[in-house]
Amino acid sequence: MHPSAAGSAQTPATSSTARAAADSERVLTAGLASGASEVSLIPVLDDNYVFVLHGASNGSAGASNGGSDGGPGQAIVVDPAVAEPVIAWLEQRQLEPIAVLHTHHHHDHIGGTPELLLRWPQLQVIAAAADRQRIPFQTQGVGDGDRLNLLGRAIEVMAMPGHTRAHIAFYLPTGDGSVDDPSGGELFCGDTLFAGGCGRLLEGSPEQLWQSLQRLAALPAATRVWCSHEYTEANLRWAHHLHPNDQAINDRFRQVLRMRAAERPTIPTTIGEELLSNLFVRSRDVAEFTRYRHSKDHWRG
Repeated sequence: MHPSAAGSAQTPATSSTARAAADSERVLTAGLASGASEVSLIPVLDDNYVFVLHGASNGSAGASNGGSDGGPGQAIVVDPAVAEPVIAWLEQRQLEPIAVLHTHHHHDHIGGTPELLLRWPQLQVIAAAADRQRIPFQTQGVGDGDRLNLLGRAIEVMAMPGHTRAHIAFYLPTGDGSVDDPSGGELFCGDTLFAGGCGRLLEGSPEQLWQSLQRLAALPAATRVWCSHEYTEANLRWAHHLHPNDQAINDRFRQVLRMRAAERPTIPTTIGEELLSNLFVRSRDVAEFTRYRHSKDHWRG
């Protein structure tokens, strides 16, 4: 199992670079099937994760070739809340980012991009075209159904309204992309779906967010879910409080307690796991989803 960088969240700016260097051997890394061969997880702030897609060489081949076809020194950054630890992490591995992907406009998802652009002015910044006013530095606006190709990987854009009105997710299928595809793929879903939970309703309706979750639930069960916050223990503590005799929730809650006690991240999860133990994903209709969302919003356990 991979050790966590939990507990090393970035706090004062003066210590960011040192903390990033200290975390360098504790970042979660997992293999991809083709093209960009790894996803790495960088903990920042109190509970945010920044994700980096990159080649398996960790930059050992030196500088990027400047293209978008998956050169060994290239990377994609997803939702950089802050810049300094991300820059330190990339430079330590001699990785040059070619693109930044944004799921939505909140500052703890876009706050680091202006500084990344100062360091790498050629960066593509890909975000929802509908949120250009709130993500003004984007270089390419996208919407539901758009397809990208970066680092040799196909990337599908999915509209995910609910948490915010223009929230999007990025899905990287592998294999045939069918529901039964055992390879699943990778999902970067921002604050729409969390491990054991979902985002708050800030700009959308319960029906919109429920529909967004149902759409994600239809992805292959093996799809790995890279959500942007370490909220899993709190989410499952709430679910366990509501359903103390639910075996799937109990089993997962115990596992998560062990992982957090060992300072390991609970991300990524999978679509299959969320179908089993996430009360929001399991909701049979909008009314049930709304009751759960109201309960979680007002729970103080």
